[in-house]
Amino acid sequence: MAQHHAHDGHDHAHSHDHGHDHGHSHDHAHHHDRDAALAAGHGPSAMECCAHHELKGEKWIIPLLLGAILLITAFVARMSGVSDEVAAIPAFIAAICLGLPLFYAACQELMRGKPSSSVLAGVAILAAMAVQRYETAGWLAFILLFADQIVRRTASGAQRAIEALVNLTPDTARVVRDGEEAVVSLAEVRVGMTVRVRPGENLPVDGRVSSGRSTINQASLTGEAAPVEVQAGEDVYAGTTNLTGNIDLEVTQVGADTTIGKVSQLIREAENTRTSKQLLIEQVAGFVVPVALSVAAVAWFIKAQSADALVRADAAITAVTVLVVACPSALLLASPSALVAAFAAAARLGILIKKTEFLEGAANIDAVVLDKTGTITTGKFEVSRLAPAEGVDGAELLRAAAAGEQHSNHPLAQSILTTARAARVEVEASSDYEEIHGRGVRAHTPMGEVRVGRASWLRELSPHIHGQVEAVERNIEGMTGVHVMLGDRYLGAVGLEDRVKPGTRQVMEKLRELDVRTIAIFTGDRLSVAKRVGVAIGADSIEAECLPEEKHEQIRAMVREGKRVMMVGDGINDGPSLAEADVGVAMGLSGSDIAANSAGIALMTDDLNRIPFLMQLARRTRVIVGQNIAASIVIVVIGLVLAATGTLAVPLAAAYHFAGDVFVIANSFRLFRFGENFVHDAEGEAMAPARREASIRGLRTQVA
Repeated sequence: MAQHHAHDGHDHAHSHDHGHDHGHSHDHAHHHDRDAALAAGHGPSAMECCAHHELKGEKWIIPLLLGAILLITAFVARMSGVSDEVAAIPAFIAAICLGLPLFYAACQELMRGKPSSSVLAGVAILAAMAVQRYETAGWLAFILLFADQIVRRTASGAQRAIEALVNLTPDTARVVRDGEEAVVSLAEVRVGMTVRVRPGENLPVDGRVSSGRSTINQASLTGEAAPVEVQAGEDVYAGTTNLTGNIDLEVTQVGADTTIGKVSQLIREAENTRTSKQLLIEQVAGFVVPVALSVAAVAWFIKAQSADALVRADAAITAVTVLVVACPSALLLASPSALVAAFAAAARLGILIKKTEFLEGAANIDAVVLDKTGTITTGKFEVSRLAPAEGVDGAELLRAAAAGEQHSNHPLAQSILTTARAARVEVEASSDYEEIHGRGVRAHTPMGEVRVGRASWLRELSPHIHGQVEAVERNIEGMTGVHVMLGDRYLGAVGLEDRVKPGTRQVMEKLRELDVRTIAIFTGDRLSVAKRVGVAIGADSIEAECLPEEKHEQIRAMVREGKRVMMVGDGINDGPSLAEADVGVAMGLSGSDIAANSAGIALMTDDLNRIPFLMQLARRTRVIVGQNIAASIVIVVIGLVLAATGTLAVPLAAAYHFAGDVFVIANSFRLFRFGENFVHDAEGEAMAPARREASIRGLRTQVA
């Protein structure tokens, strides 16, 4: 898991797989427009727990309006003293018209083999009509349909969350061809095109800046209030806002393949996913229908045997109320409504959860393994020292290192090349370039064969350099070393350093408060470097100088021990380890595709403070689901008792029918607001003025 960049690696273990394996197995359907994005994933979802929740009012508008008018007519006629026989005619037709949608929904449930609320409602309406209580049947159908539309619209939070994300992406893009701008539909934009974005506009695509400089607000993806500066060569993302300057982008992803498109798809999948817990709930809910029918039959039979004529007359209505209140829809909504809200809350802070089981798994974590470079540290290396071997000139060392690294995208390689350019060192062309996984690189140059990478790799190839390597390593103690050989001659090492991210120790303390018992650092870097970082953040254990396969095996061993492991990394070498852990978390928008695809959760930011928030959200979601299940069962039981004893009138029973739904949805959607304080605190920090050297804060307190 910690497959940390092998650049962490001891002497640069250059596990340079940078990007070469990007097999981009993107299975995303290319929906290139907003309608396609919203249309994707249709079909019965877990949130549509009963068939009548799927009814669309537009389809039934004519019978519903006719039924409502006739029902009101029957009511007015009866109040006006018209005979019951005459008033029953419009009431009968109204009951049929209003009952049609529910009868249709009941048939759908029966055909699926999953009778639920619609079946109970349909039987209740037919029972009321069977005893010639047509007006009662009509009002029952009307209240059920009206209340259902309210609940249905309230419960469409997932769809609204998706629409809000999709709406951040414009419908059109300004494509540049031969220097000329043309505004085209987003559906016409293809990867490789150049798109121009002006200040104040949202980006329509994912892309790489080809020209221009600007400031981008990425809050829609990362939850970070502070904008980021971008220039040529940097990646930018659809749905974010260009604030200050004109920029041209080379399109890299369009439509559903963009980062924000993936977030939308994951929220939609959360709505449609049936977890093992949900499947169990559905099995339990399946017993509610026969139980309700049995209770209704018993209640009718007991009252029908009463010596009191009034009690006997109410027997059928009592059975009807039992059927109405025994709706299991709240129980079926208990889990999916909470999961949808949790996914949306996570997405708002730039946490992209791929499957519901990863959210559930995050609630149980007791061991966190962290990559070092780019995860705990900034990943922005700077050359701190050139340590040439005896008899070697520093410029020669840097020239050879740059020649070997010039074709690599590895962060250490880029830092060495930047330093070489700044020092005006001529980098000679190389050929036959080869990256050796977890070890380093080999290339042929006019100077000869250059090998750049881990000290351990070079010692394997040339054991005679052992003493020279040890002498050089004493000069770069605590730094990440990239060792260089030219032919059989050892030239020395380039020492690089990066810094621990601010606030990392506070994040570790928060993890302790959340009962994480083990915090470990797995890195390919040298032990001295890893120890310095481990002490700085308060880690429990360190596995240094690890090859990618060794990190993977370490994670596997922790899982076998019974630890519930979360792995946090951001490099290509982290891919297998991220997949092996119970929960794999890939860091940052710039993280490699392999790591992002291997991890169950991706963070659209490099801030580690999202990790404790994720665990808190997962645990809160688990509590909410438990509350929903308990409340929905209690509400059904209370309703059955009240209905069986004749305490509830039919109209009240119809309203009570939705009491559980309303509670569950309202309780679940509290998760939408979970983390608002987190966002506000981040915004407050971003808005706070920077502290200058010539400034004093809290002066009055100091003077006192």
